[in-house]
Amino acid sequence: MSAEQGIAVWGGRAAALALWVLALDGLGRAGETPPGKVPLALDLPKPHFIGTPINLKSPNLEKPRPGKRPDLLVPAGVTNLALKKPVTASDTAPIMGELSQVTDGDRDGVEGSYVEIGPGKQWFQVDLKDRCQLFAIVVWHYHAQARVYHDVIVQVSDDPKFARGVRTLYNNDHDNSAGLGVGKEKEYIDSHEGLLVDAAGVEARYVRLCGNGNTENDLNHCTEIEVYGKKAPAN
Repeated sequence: MSAEQGIAVWGGRAAALALWVLALDGLGRAGETPPGKVPLALDLPKPHFIGTPINLKSPNLEKPRPGKRPDLLVPAGVTNLALKKPVTASDTAPIMGELSQVTDGDRDGVEGSYVEIGPGKQWFQVDLKDRCQLFAIVVWHYHAQARVYHDVIVQVSDDPKFARGVRTLYNNDHDNSAGLGVGKEKEYIDSHEGLLVDAAGVEARYVRLCGNGNTENDLNHCTEIEVYGKKAPAN
């Protein structure tokens, strides 16, 4: 082998080694938290049932998830903007409870912790009072008993009537029975973990939770809605 050939071989091996080192570095960094982001810290209520019920039937039910729910990374410093904020609903006369309970900070889900409104297609809505940048929305319907709530749709808007500028962040209505479009998400068994929705920094003032009854009855319930974010930056 000539000197020139030896240099060429060594150069090729050095380049391959460098690529290998970069690949290992990338694998190490893949598990790291991006700068400025932290796992969303949720104060979850205690579970009221354990295991996966076998008598709940849904054509669109998600499979049981093994282990802990993956963390959602959000910017450091986000707070629950929905706490104590005004709540309205499509049913203005709740059957049980008060609409203010939707944002009172009580996530427990037992009697006295939730509000119950009429059957069929209904919604709860939170007014954040300002246009905010949203990163996570957490919803608890009723988790004292294993149930599947139907046509769960989470939307945001700057319009209190949701007639314009509506953005859908979550939709598990697989057959468009709610009339708001076919959703890609799966139905789920409501639990103490709640439904965690990645809002991905969307800006809005109002948050609306839609539903259409559940596997136990046709009524709609909400224990708590939490909205994590910050006040939107001035334009």
